[in-house]
Amino acid sequence: MEPLGMHWPLLGGLMIGSAAGLYLLLNGRIAGISGLIANTTGLSSGPRSLSAVFLITLMGGAALAWWLRAPKISITDSPLLLIAAGLLVGFGTRLGSGCTSGHGVCGLARLAPRSITATLTFMGVAAVTVWVMRHLLGGGS
Repeated sequence: MEPLGMHWPLLGGLMIGSAAGLYLLLNGRIAGISGLIANTTGLSSGPRSLSAVFLITLMGGAALAWWLRAPKISITDSPLLLIAAGLLVGFGTRLGSGCTSGHGVCGLARLAPRSITATLTFMGVAAVTVWVMRHLLGGGS
C-alpha cells in the first residue's frame, strides 16, 4: 500500500473544506472555482487579485500532490470528445450559476436551498450518464 494510500481523500477533503471555510470567513465570499475564474478574468466584478491568488495556490497544491503521488494517467478516449465534455461542463456551470465547488462544498455547508437543488441535479445527471454509458452504450468497465 502507498505511504498515504487511503488517507489521500481525507487529507484532500480537509484541505478543500478548510480553504473554502477560511475564504468565506476572511473575505465573506464563496470559494466557487467558476466564480473565482470569472473574477480573475474580469468577467465578474469580484476581487481580481484575491481570486487569482486563490487559484494559483489551488494549482500549487495540485502540483504538490502530483509530485508526492505521481499518478499514472492514460487518456483512452478521443481528445475531441474530452474537449466537448469540458465545454458542456463549462456551459452547465454558467447555466447553474456555480460549479461543484461552489454549490457542493460551500453551498451545502451553508444549507443553501439553491445549492442543495443544484448538487442533487448534477449528481443525479452524473449517475444517469454513467448508467447509460455502461449499460446502454456498453462503454467503460
